[in-house]
Amino acid sequence: MATAQLSPEFFGILVHHLPPELPVGPAGGRPRVGHLTAIRVIWFVLTTGARWEDVPPEMGCSGRTAHRRLRAWEEAGIWDCLHADLLGLLKRAGKLDLDTVVVDGVTVRAFGGGESTGPSPVDRRKLGSKHTVMVNKTGVPLVIRTAGANASDHTQILPVILDFPKVGGVPGRPKELPNAVYADRGYDSESLRALLWWLGIEPHIAKRKTPHGSGLGKVRWVVERTISWLKGLRRLRVRYDRLGVIMNAWTTLAASVICFRILRRHAM
Repeated sequence: MATAQLSPEFFGILVHHLPPELPVGPAGGRPRVGHLTAIRVIWFVLTTGARWEDVPPEMGCSGRTAHRRLRAWEEAGIWDCLHADLLGLLKRAGKLDLDTVVVDGVTVRAFGGGESTGPSPVDRRKLGSKHTVMVNKTGVPLVIRTAGANASDHTQILPVILDFPKVGGVPGRPKELPNAVYADRGYDSESLRALLWWLGIEPHIAKRKTPHGSGLGKVRWVVERTISWLKGLRRLRVRYDRLGVIMNAWTTLAASVICFRILRRHAM
């Protein structure tokens, strides 16, 4: 899924959400790094997993400058707007069925700790983060929520479902919640099932201590594929950033990149 070269079509969708370029002031001075140059560096770091300090000088923008731009655009809500725009494009193209969602999580090592980290129960209690991913039945990423690696799965699924995106783009009222949700045994909880039924969502959650072969895997495999796509964007394989705002920027941008590639694949 990953390529270090920024797609011009992706930038064409993003540029409508970016603030106006700032001109050089009347007193002169050094021109500000352009948006296109900054997003090229952000894309490079996301896809290659390089450190900010290792960004080649010939790219025209230092890693620190790109880091500041990534954070500023996250705080301005630009990455969320980009993701919503791409979901709308998929819906208008008839490629976004929101009736059924699938949820799963992935744990990554967090070198140096930081916000939303905790001792990982699957990695000898080394610090890590857990990304809970919600996709539709074809694997389009809808929500990615980050918590400490020690967060219980069944406590993460409800906040993710309540973040269900209200996608416009076609006539009619946007769907507010899915009709059904699929998840594995890590999310097994009778109180969770009761809450989902109360919300009008049919839960398909495997029960612990029951034989495998329920058939849920025939639906759930799409979220595992999307998680592999996320790991293909190498900055998400291991967490180096301590700030939660930067981690949220990466996950939303990664979801946008996957949505864009799904959209472009269907357009071919």
